[in-house]
Parts: sequence; structure tokens; C-alpha cells
Amino acid sequence: MAEGVNVEIAHSLTEQDEHGGHHHEGWHRVLEILEVGLLAVVAIVTAYSGFQAAKWDGRQSVLYGHSSRDRFEAEAATTTGDQRLAADAGNFTAWLQAHSAGNTDLETLLAKRMSPDYKVAFDAWLLTDPFVNSAAPPGPAAMPQYKNPDLDKAATLNAKASATFDEGTTARETGEKYVRDTVLFAMVLFLVAIAQRMKDKTLRAGVNLIAILLAGYGVISVIRLPRL
Repeated sequence: MAEGVNVEIAHSLTEQDEHGGHHHEGWHRVLEILEVGLLAVVAIVTAYSGFQAAKWDGRQSVLYGHSSRDRFEAEAATTTGDQRLAADAGNFTAWLQAHSAGNTDLETLLAKRMSPDYKVAFDAWLLTDPFVNSAAPPGPAAMPQYKNPDLDKAATLNAKASATFDEGTTARETGEKYVRDTVLFAMVLFLVAIAQRMKDKTLRAGVNLIAILLAGYGVISVIRLPRL
């Protein structure tokens, strides 16, 4: 009779062990599937994030190059414009001397040597009766009619260069955000790797939960970033 009881107890323990083993295998398999799925998603998004970071870095370089080119062109235009203004100012100074001396022939000659844009301002300046009107502008260059195409071009190029440089800075910042997300996904991979070594179900599930939250934050961040 004792032997029969022992057999029944052993049979019962065996069933319990098998049931516990099946239960352990069940949650272990669920976690493994979850981890594999998380790793797959993170791997894809990491590759995409790295790709976008590289493209934004390239765009930054291109924009900075364009900005530098416009700056060089603006400097060249400024130099030309200043030289043109200096030549006109020299003619104007000589004209004032000729006017003071009453040399009308020299006045006419010097006026003809002025650049067309400066001549327009010069004629407008004469209409203000500058030798009588104390409120008249000091010279043609101070008149609203005066236009210097080279200096205007330089101002336009400088404004364009500044805007392009700002775009390059924005591109750099966007690329850095993609790099930040790539680092975040690396942390997710690290956490999943640690979780896979854990035997405790609760602890492993907790680490995976943290990894899922970080991955979710990273995916949302990538989705919200501009793309090229």
C-alpha cells in the first residue's frame, strides 16, 4: 500500500513539474518573440536614422559652400562698388573746385566723366540749389536717387549668404537630432541584450518595458523630424 501511495505522489509531482515547465516555456517564448520584434524594428529605424543623418550632414556642407561662395561674390561686388564710388567722389570734388574757380568748361567735362548712376544723383542734387539751400544734402551720394549697382548686388548677396548659412545651421541641427536618436536606439539594443541574459521573469519584463518605451520615444522623434 505504501508503494502505491509513493507512486501516486511521484506521478503528481511529475505532472506539476511538467506543468510548471510548460508555463515557464510559455512566458519565455512570449518575451523572446517580443524581443525579436523590438530588435527588428529598432534595427530598421536605426538604419533609417543613420541614413537621414548622413544626408542632412551632406546638405549642411552644400549649403555652407553656397554661403561661402555668395560671401566671396559679395566682397568682390563691394570692392568694385567702392572703387566706382571713389572715382565718382573724386570727380565731384574736382567739379566743386572747378565751380569755385568759375571754370564752366572743366565743370562740364568732369560731369561727363561721372558714372551714369552718379550723374542722375548729381543732377538731382543740383536741383536742390545746394550752394544756397543749407538743408540740401552734402553731395550726390547722399541723394535718394543715387544707386550703386555693385553695392546693391553686394547687399543682396550678403543677405542671401546669411539665409543660406542659417539653412545650413538648421540642417546641421537636424542631422544631430538624427544622430541622437541613433544613440537612443543603441541604448535600446543594449537593454534588450541585457534582458535576454536574465532568468527572473519580472526583472526581464521590466527591462524590456523600459526598452520599449525608449524605442517608442525614438520612433516618434524620427517621425517628427524633417526628411530629405
